[in-house]
Amino acid sequence: MKNKIIFVILFISLGLLSFSQNPWTLSDCIDYAHTNNIQIKRTQLQAEMARVNLLQSKTNILPDLNGNLNRNYRFGRQVDPYTNEFIQNNSINDNYSLTTNVSLFNGLQNYNNIKSNQFASLAAIQNVEKEKIEKTFEISSAYLMILYQQELLEVARNQMGVTELQVERTHKLVNAGSVAKGDLLEMQAQLANENLNVTNMQNDLQLSILNLVQLLDLDSTGGFSIVVPDTIDPEKMFTIPDVSLVFDEASSYLPHIKVADYQLKSAEKDLLVQKGRRSPMIYMTGSIYTGYSDQRVLYENELPVDYPYGEQFNDNIAQSVSVGISIPILNRWEVNNGISRARILVEDSKFELDQVNQQLYKNIQQAHNDAVSAREKYISAKEAVNSYGESFHYTEQKFNVGIVNSIEYNIAKNNFIKAESELLQAKYEYVFALKILDFYRGIPMAL
Repeated sequence: MKNKIIFVILFISLGLLSFSQNPWTLSDCIDYAHTNNIQIKRTQLQAEMARVNLLQSKTNILPDLNGNLNRNYRFGRQVDPYTNEFIQNNSINDNYSLTTNVSLFNGLQNYNNIKSNQFASLAAIQNVEKEKIEKTFEISSAYLMILYQQELLEVARNQMGVTELQVERTHKLVNAGSVAKGDLLEMQAQLANENLNVTNMQNDLQLSILNLVQLLDLDSTGGFSIVVPDTIDPEKMFTIPDVSLVFDEASSYLPHIKVADYQLKSAEKDLLVQKGRRSPMIYMTGSIYTGYSDQRVLYENELPVDYPYGEQFNDNIAQSVSVGISIPILNRWEVNNGISRARILVEDSKFELDQVNQQLYKNIQQAHNDAVSAREKYISAKEAVNSYGESFHYTEQKFNVGIVNSIEYNIAKNNFIKAESELLQAKYEYVFALKILDFYRGIPMAL
């Protein structure tokens, strides 16, 4: 039995380990962050707090109900509240009451407060979506950076492999006396430089992985890897949507504008709440109360007897209903100042909404410009790779037959490596710019 338990524990542990080492897709990373990110959880709590505030504003229209009970010990000369007679001795009184108050009219403050909190709750919900979108951008950028550096590292390793073969070949030619030893030294220096470049790229890749792991709030980079898409082909993405089209779609999709719009509506309703404080308030109060006094007695055959507690409790029951009106006249200028503050908040919320719209349009303009620039850069870089590639292969053939020296060979090769690196950079810049434009249009971020 003990061995079976150990086997089950080991099986589960290995299962969890293998699951933790499964490569992460971009969607996996985004979904995980949306579920586990602390800042997103905090905005969700703020949304829940706004929901509670809304519920409270709705229940504020209900009447309240309060029960009171107290026992009074009286000493010396006094008027007993239940016998209404002067007494000299000490006494005990018990008092019980239920009281309710309801506001019949208060300048529509309750109604406007409910509407204000409704819009505040909607703004808080949209703020959660806004936080998710911002986290999505961060994760997508980090994910693409890893893909870019992985491809860059692969190119560098392939080029270093070519150089290693040339070092071996040159070493044989030097031993055979066909080429000078200087060519071998030049090729070995080139190999050392490319090896250092590979090491630096490996370090950069690890930093990019660490960056993504930290964005996901994972404990360690151990066992973490990402899924490499089958292909990311910019040739299939050459259509760049117009700025105005993207802005129109983003305006109806992105929560950033919705947050500012709901906050403005909430501020406008709060201004009405403050104005409602100028209005007279009509209210109604109802009470039922009873009590007991140890000074009360009953008379039977003209002789005093004890007045039982229960009977006295029932006999002393009384009710009251009152309707009143409260007219604000002077409240240390609090009402006017509250209206002024609410009016300022409305104006500020209008500016905030305008600013969000302007910033969104600028961001879309920038993303569009980045996409156009990256596309042109990609086209030029692709032509450069073709040109430098042909030049390098031609130089390599001449180097192999001894027409050019190692310096000319290395120059041609370095130009080719640089062109390949610039092509990769342009490729991912273009892909990310297009993904941003797609995301503004409501298209989920995916590869």
